Amino acid sequence: MSAVEDKLAELGLTLPEVVAPLAAYVPSVRSGSYVYTSGQLPMVDGKLGVTGKVGAEVTPEEAKELARICALNALAAVKSAVGDLDKVVRVVKVVGFVASAPDFTGQPGVVNGASELLGEALGEAGVHARSAVGVAVLPLDAPVEVEIQVEVAD
Repeated sequence: MSAVEDKLAELGLTLPEVVAPLAAYVPSVRSGSYVYTSGQLPMVDGKLGVTGKVGAEVTPEEAKELARICALNALAAVKSAVGDLDKVVRVVKVVGFVASAPDFTGQPGVVNGASELLGEALGEAGVHARSAVGVAVLPLDAPVEVEIQVEVAD
C-alpha cells in the first residue's frame, strides 16, 4: 500500500474501486506528467446515496461530505492511471460543481470537502487552485461532482 493510502487508512478511509463511467468517457486520462479525471460523483459501492439540490433537499454539511467522497473517487481514478498514488507530485486544480437551489451561494464551503480531503491525504502536494461552481442539475440528480488534475512523477 502507498503512503497516501496509509494516510487515508489513518483517516478511516479506503480507496474505492474506480466508479464505472455513466456514458462515453473514461475515468481518467494521463497526458505526459498530468492526469485529468472525469467528473466524479459521490458514488459509494456503485450507488448514489443522496440526490437533490444543495440548499433544498441536501444540507451544505451533507454536501461537503459528498464532495469528500467525490475526491476519494477521483483519487481512485488517478491511481487507475498511474498505479501508485505516491507518484502524485501535486494536485494542480480542483473543479467542484454543486447542484444548487436558486438562493444557495455556499458552493465554496461545499467544495471544501474535496479540498480538505486532498490536503489530509497528500499534505503539501494536496494544495491546489480551485473553482467552485453552482449549477442547476448534475447527472443522476447528484448534489456534487468533482474533477481533479494532478501532476505525477514518471
